[in-house]
Amino acid sequence: MRTYDHLFFDLDNTLWDFTTNSRLAMHETLVQTKLLSQLPDFDTFFNEYEKINSALWNKYHARQITKQRLIFERFCMSFNVFGIDNLNWENINNLYLENMALQNHLFQDTIETLKTLKAKGYMMHIITNGFKEVQYKKIENCGLTPFFKKIFISEEIQSIKPHREIFEYALKSTNAKKTKSIMIGDSWETDILGAINFGIDQIMFSKDLQKLEPYAIIEQKMTDSPRFLCQKKGTKTYFIENFKEILQIL
Repeated sequence: MRTYDHLFFDLDNTLWDFTTNSRLAMHETLVQTKLLSQLPDFDTFFNEYEKINSALWNKYHARQITKQRLIFERFCMSFNVFGIDNLNWENINNLYLENMALQNHLFQDTIETLKTLKAKGYMMHIITNGFKEVQYKKIENCGLTPFFKKIFISEEIQSIKPHREIFEYALKSTNAKKTKSIMIGDSWETDILGAINFGIDQIMFSKDLQKLEPYAIIEQKMTDSPRFLCQKKGTKTYFIENFKEILQIL
């Protein structure tokens, strides 16, 4: 008898290569708006944007700011660094999201692994904190739709990872039992800690585990092949560096 029946996946930087796709979408947006020529260079701007955007998303996850404030400030603050002001930040954001939805880079072996999991009969779902106007399009445009039974977007659920309400809603909506469910994600703070506190097992996906902040603390407590850690709250955390390593666990 297998351990799990329901697999709950994060989307961005777990299935969909957000790092690559966001750079491509931003470059296209700056070209289309003719703003690239007003900047020192693309990399300098994008590095500033990433720092500002990451900080704002952390506040959004903590329910400290609204979606509209995140949208406004991430572009306003980024362009202000380079002396550019008084633009229509909402229009720039909308164009950026449109370009994001068109990008289709997935991590290596994603489709092949999902095909194998589907053939084994797993019920697969997505839980994502992204915005609804772009997440569905991203999933469709990169060919992920056929693999997933249900998609849970924080904006629609009105709860955001790591808060327990979104996990509770997802499990109830799929008739999944905690003991037969596992969360797969790339964020220790939102995916893994959220699932630990809710009471389901997790798979932490990072292309470089040694750069993962908690890794240095728990490295000596792990077993080998597949690596996992038993949490104090009774759940188990697996660690993988390649997406296809999921098949060693499931």
